[in-house]
Amino acid sequence: MWYRMLMEVSVRHLQLFMFTALSLAVAPATFAQTGTGISDQDRAAAVEYLTTLRDQVLKESSTLTAAQWNFKAAPDRWSVGEVVHHLALAEPLLFGMQQKQASGPAATPEQLAAVKGKEAMIRKGVPDRTQKFQAPEPLQPGKDTNLTTQKDIVAAFREHRTKTIDYASRTKDDLRTRVGESPVGPMDAYQWLVFIAAHSERHLAQLREVKADPGFPKGTN
Repeated sequence: MWYRMLMEVSVRHLQLFMFTALSLAVAPATFAQTGTGISDQDRAAAVEYLTTLRDQVLKESSTLTAAQWNFKAAPDRWSVGEVVHHLALAEPLLFGMQQKQASGPAATPEQLAAVKGKEAMIRKGVPDRTQKFQAPEPLQPGKDTNLTTQKDIVAAFREHRTKTIDYASRTKDDLRTRVGESPVGPMDAYQWLVFIAAHSERHLAQLREVKADPGFPKGTN
């Protein structure tokens, strides 16, 4: 699974990715436009997937009571708040990886053949929680001490995801011709956008598992 593979990335590379992601997170929302872009069909699919998952995460988490937000089914399980905190931390990191790849060199024919159609596998495999792994240490909840309240964590996830959607909706980068390594092997830069959405779909399922626990506090939400 991709978490295990991500955890095997060298500390040096992870720090580089984090630096890139954080730089993009605080920079103005402007993006390099290097080509003719992606197909209308690809663009619509990515925007819909990213937007749907954003809206579902927010719907499931933003109006919870404090007791619901902090409830844990077991000491070693995440609360809803921790799941959303992880998503808020992961979004700029993953988007930074996508941006780094989008600005890289054009892929070889062999690379293009290796990733053709891989987004279908990403959409099926990444959300699958049959196997569960610990998140990489930098992406574990609580690592960003600037995000401590429910309001701030939800707002951070919304802001980061909206930036990703804005990029996907208007980029002219040649995403299909930029291929590189990723936590799930070779992907093109368009497939990175699919991966970002699939990552949040995985954790939306985790969030719903918390809410389905018999001990989850009752409330109006």
